Amino acid sequence: MRMFSRILVMILAIAWSGELSAASKPHVVTFGKWTTIDLLTGPAEDQLLHLKVRPLYVDSKLREFTFGMTHEITERVFAVQRMIRVNDSLPSDAATTPQWVWQRGGWLIVDRGSGHVSQASLPQFDPEVSSAGWYRDYVGYCGVSSDGKKIYATVIQLGRRKAILEKALAEVPGDSGSVQCTTPTWQRHPARITFTSQDDKKFTYVVRGHAVEVVAQDEDDKDDTSE
Repeated sequence: MRMFSRILVMILAIAWSGELSAASKPHVVTFGKWTTIDLLTGPAEDQLLHLKVRPLYVDSKLREFTFGMTHEITERVFAVQRMIRVNDSLPSDAATTPQWVWQRGGWLIVDRGSGHVSQASLPQFDPEVSSAGWYRDYVGYCGVSSDGKKIYATVIQLGRRKAILEKALAEVPGDSGSVQCTTPTWQRHPARITFTSQDDKKFTYVVRGHAVEVVAQDEDDKDDTSE
């Protein structure tokens, strides 16, 4: 009986050490080579844009396609924008093979330590219109309302459910796909973000933790001339 107990303890110890070894196994996150693709864009998808994309691998397995540069949030976590291949075939098409086309996607959050890849929750982010500006774990962009009639100055802090800034920036005449919103710019000490509307008006907000304060226009102009 005593011998059986010893054998059982040894088996459990070996199994436990194996689980620990598997759990602590490091993950390898890498990017493949850049490839130029043709992207149909514009409200009617009648404009051709040449764009460079590259694959994202985790432990040598293809996880996603991406474009643009990464933003390093911490030494372990980074953000990168996703590129998606979707099937453009219609049910009435005679061809049986899918007709793949490229589309811009949202932003991905990648953890080098765990190998986990997740979609960043960015409310009202429109990949065809919104251009993200990152600073630390904050991201600012022009959000588009669900009816496509309003543009919002939006700031998100990763890990929070609600935006820390969501303020109407402009009315959108016609199709929102025809609107191109510039990337907001960041400054530090204190952290602040500036949005520029289509009529070249600037709106600056100071970010303090989970709160945002409006910077008066005259104060903003004074800071711009002093730099």
